[in-house]
Amino acid sequence: MLPLISSASEVEATPIGAAEGTSMQVLIPPSAAENFIMRRIVIKAGGSMPNHTNSVEHEQYVLAGSAEVGIGDKVYHIKQDDVLLIPAGVPHWYRASAEEDYIFICLIPNKEDIIALVDKT
Repeated sequence: MLPLISSASEVEATPIGAAEGTSMQVLIPPSAAENFIMRRIVIKAGGSMPNHTNSVEHEQYVLAGSAEVGIGDKVYHIKQDDVLLIPAGVPHWYRASAEEDYIFICLIPNKEDIIALVDKT
């Protein structure tokens, strides 16, 4: 496997369908790495991602901004330089502050990731 050196500014950002004001760049794609996929997520100020589960765990590092993040039954106030581990199958959601974009790096195992929206009722 060859090393992958690239600039994040050259990677296309695509909107995340069920989210509001949220986009994702796949910085290290599944085809380039054996074990992990690296993504950069931007939730615009006031934007959100709905309650959902993933079949793989998430390791996240917050680059900028702040947000409320619901993980399971708890709500956390997350800010720049915080680190999160969201276990596989645990419901979670995001709501960026109204003042600034919430930007984070998200690593997931290089496995199939089945995403399911969670009904809030």
